Amino acid sequence: MNEIQGKRGENETKGRRGRACVVVLGDLGRSPRMQYHALSLARQASLEVDIVAYGGSQPHIAVLSQPSIHIHIMPLWLVILEGLPKMLRPIMLLLKPLIQFFMLLWFLCIKIPSPDVFIVQNPPSVPTLVAVKWASSLRRSAFIIDWHNFGYTLLGLSLGRSSRFVSVYLWFEKRYGKMADGSLCVTKAMQHELAQNWGIRATVLYDQPPEFFRPASLEEKHELFFRLDKNLCEPLGVRDCVHNGHLGMQNHELNETLLTSQVGSDIFLKPNRPALVVSSTSWTPDEDFGLLLEAAVMYDRRVAAILNEDDSTNEEFLWKEISQGKQYLYPRLLFIITGKGPEKEKYEEKIRRLHLKRVAFRTMWLSAEDYPLLLGSADLGVCLHTSSSGLDLPMKVVDMFGCGLPVCAVSYSCIKELVKVEKNGLLFSSSSELADELLPPGGKLEDHSSIRRSPPSPTSLMQYPIYLKSQPKAPEPPHNAMINDGQIHHSFYTCSSRVFQMDVMR
Repeated sequence: MNEIQGKRGENETKGRRGRACVVVLGDLGRSPRMQYHALSLARQASLEVDIVAYGGSQPHIAVLSQPSIHIHIMPLWLVILEGLPKMLRPIMLLLKPLIQFFMLLWFLCIKIPSPDVFIVQNPPSVPTLVAVKWASSLRRSAFIIDWHNFGYTLLGLSLGRSSRFVSVYLWFEKRYGKMADGSLCVTKAMQHELAQNWGIRATVLYDQPPEFFRPASLEEKHELFFRLDKNLCEPLGVRDCVHNGHLGMQNHELNETLLTSQVGSDIFLKPNRPALVVSSTSWTPDEDFGLLLEAAVMYDRRVAAILNEDDSTNEEFLWKEISQGKQYLYPRLLFIITGKGPEKEKYEEKIRRLHLKRVAFRTMWLSAEDYPLLLGSADLGVCLHTSSSGLDLPMKVVDMFGCGLPVCAVSYSCIKELVKVEKNGLLFSSSSELADELLPPGGKLEDHSSIRRSPPSPTSLMQYPIYLKSQPKAPEPPHNAMINDGQIHHSFYTCSSRVFQMDVMR
């Protein structure tokens, strides 16, 4: 400990530049954890923060409006290479990291001011870790890796674990991962894997939602549904229970939406509104969206069986009764699926072929400001994330908890670090189990005895304890004391400065 304090003092005498660089070789708007790192460094550590990333989706307004955060967008020069024939794919796999490597070096070594520390998201690992390590050596900066997952496992989803490219990728990831001055990771399971099989000591820093993830008020729900009304009422197929059930119901004199009505200054939720179920997805192979479709079909059939309806029951008659205000024991389900990704069109086509009486689907991409409002307005969240490594946690669930939203999540090796069964959510391993969880005893999702709304997460920001910033010394907890059972942390919560310094200065 004395040695660490000595190194810190030596650094302070040399003078601090008071600057950090956050590196994301991906769409910044779709990298919330790194946005939150940048916010914490800027707000609480009072550092100037440079973010080097690709563009695409809009970051949150809190990031864009922070004067001490400077965003540097790298050009997407590789779009041309994506159109190469399949036989030339090996050439693309070689060219792509080379071009990215030199582009990263240009930005990290020339375009931005010299930082005290580089904090890089992993994955992707190649060429990111190599480029950031070189840049940190050239600029005499600290090199910190934030391990979200393992890059080689993601590459293995498309190429297969036996591919030579995957073996080479793993070699680079492990070799340069060991060169970091400090490491953060997202689960205890990943911390153990890094320590036992990679020789890397990492500090667990659980994700924690920022202050804008919270339950929505009735007024906010009404305004959101009014903005989204056109999207909510347009079916993916020809028609469905939401589209037909809403026809003829809109009354703009009453300021009415699919789920809410306003009369004068009073806003209320419609008693026969559909239950709103939200799932956020990147539409990738590590999220089996087919599970959700199968569960939706099972829900539709099981409700019909409970209500003694046979196949001859006219869906048009059912929808007409709904539009006239009739309430049924079990509600219609409206699934809103948010996100972008490669398999979106494939599953949208499958949804169009479904013929369901009480279930409807909508896919959309929301702004960074509307997404938290949607979570805060929903009745249930569903997470299909399974993890390519089995060692990371889905941040979408953390956001849902911040909004007080109960969650049904796919069960895998380390998900219980986040989802506490019968406390803040439920786990499922099959479409049948998910369908069971969509059928609560009382007929309403909020009546489900096993799913209680988790309390909103605290909204205050933490003092980001990075060793670059001189701060009042906090009481020293035992190693990893920031990992409390049931408490979900991110860089907005206090992490022991002693532990962080030991990792960075080792």
